[in-house]
Amino acid sequence: MDEANHLQGDQINIDDLRRVLGAEPDYHGMVGNFRIPPVSAYNMAADTVDRHAASERRDAIALVCDDGAGRVVNYTYAELSDLSDRFARFLRDQGVGKGDVVACYCGQGLETALTHLGAYKLGAIAAPLSQLYGPDAVSHVLGDCDAKVIVTEAALWERIRSAEGLGTAVVSGGAVPGTLSFEAALRTDAADFIPEPTDAEDPALLLYTSGSTGMPKGILHRQRLLRGYLASVSLFYEMEMNDPDRALWTVSDWSWVAGIFNVMLTGWYFGHRVIAGPTRFTPEWAFEFMQKHGVSHCFLTPTALKRMAAFDDPRARWPELAIRAIGTGGEPLPGAVLDWADRTLNIPINEFYGLTEVNHLIGNCRRLWPIKPGSMGRAYPGHDMAVIDETGKPVADGELGEIAARDDDPTLFLGYWRQPDRTAAMRVGNRVRTGDFGYRDTDGYFWFKGRNDDLIKSAGYRIGPAEVEDALVHHAAVEEAAVIGRPDPERGQVVKAFVRLSNGAKPSDSLVEELQSHVKTNLALYKYPREIEFVDAFPLTSTGKINRKQLRADEERKAGERN
Repeated sequence: MDEANHLQGDQINIDDLRRVLGAEPDYHGMVGNFRIPPVSAYNMAADTVDRHAASERRDAIALVCDDGAGRVVNYTYAELSDLSDRFARFLRDQGVGKGDVVACYCGQGLETALTHLGAYKLGAIAAPLSQLYGPDAVSHVLGDCDAKVIVTEAALWERIRSAEGLGTAVVSGGAVPGTLSFEAALRTDAADFIPEPTDAEDPALLLYTSGSTGMPKGILHRQRLLRGYLASVSLFYEMEMNDPDRALWTVSDWSWVAGIFNVMLTGWYFGHRVIAGPTRFTPEWAFEFMQKHGVSHCFLTPTALKRMAAFDDPRARWPELAIRAIGTGGEPLPGAVLDWADRTLNIPINEFYGLTEVNHLIGNCRRLWPIKPGSMGRAYPGHDMAVIDETGKPVADGELGEIAARDDDPTLFLGYWRQPDRTAAMRVGNRVRTGDFGYRDTDGYFWFKGRNDDLIKSAGYRIGPAEVEDALVHHAAVEEAAVIGRPDPERGQVVKAFVRLSNGAKPSDSLVEELQSHVKTNLALYKYPREIEFVDAFPLTSTGKINRKQLRADEERKAGERN
């Protein structure tokens, strides 16, 4: 097979492009040559664990489960394939069939892995739920999607057992009255199990995320979604996914897209070890865990990275760290953290951008193009990106507008679960709105200015909170910052900053003035925070990002009380 035709095969990755171009690909050559071959039949379990279980990698470690209490269990690709056959057969025996929803309310580990793989093998739909959800949120999701089965753990079951609409519950970690045993399910005879054939367009994954109003909304994806992630994950992991014996990990919950695709399924596609552990976090614990398991590539949120960057010389304390590249996303990463990774770890942090609805749109790969600190990066191969005005028309480079994907994007969702009007509202012409505003520069780099509801409109100016936050964290006294618009009768809104100080720094009126002057000098006079509040910690979302929505709501409530 010649190199050009190899691109039309099922194995899609960046090394294919490198061979076609004959050398390290440049950005424009990569974009011009990149294709994802269409397929009619596809299944994410078959193309990951089962494919390697039927190859010479059958005895390679696929999953490492560390419970954080000293117990570590390894599963090979062959074992994981067999166990997922058993669990799929068990689910079928419970009446789960093609198109049915199987909810997963678990942490990182075997339960989540087998729920995904087992559901995919039946043509069912996996619906992972955050461990941070309480009974009301769980009841809402189960009722919204009519889940046939919920898979959970004994400790989490105690939290939700009084919730409505639980239906058939499969619980791990001991006998629980009124439920089925996860451990017993794995003893199901699957000798004659035959997976359900699935089309590439069949629904496979239902992700629930919080919006600006109401309860979590369902976002439905198809089987072929994984194929849209392979190139971008390869890029932000520095094109090293074809190298042998990589170990992928994230502290983030496997209930959201970053854990599922940046680590779990992509790691299995390329035949690597996927590390599962507790989702607790301290910087010391994270470094220790990474060293213990030889983590080579990981996804960490900017919030986690900002805390880890407090260590000036992590390799001195953890000399056996094997980390080679870090991917990050979800919110803008301060340039100071990029500098820290270069200086102390000698590795890149490649930021990327996307939504749960349509993801990995824009990002970085330091191996192939320079990172501009503060920028989101360039459009990844296969993703046609533009900045548009309210009518959907592209605006000129340098002009502020809404960042938009195209309606044939390889990671585009099927739609919001049972909300066709909401799905249609995202589209304008052949573009898909993201709700995020920014601009593209003349080098093709995108710059984030804020979400539609994050942008601060003050005295006629439109101010992106991310740029003010970045300016603040470049000050030596600031460890972390979050910026919102506070209601103001004269200006509409004023910039308010919440600041967590570095070790040794003390709140004071003089420091407030110093920080305000710092932003005026380094960013713009009109963008400085007119109010600064010092905090010890920030409220976080279920995905580990600073919860600016809660900060805004608190300020609006205070404004109402003042009035």
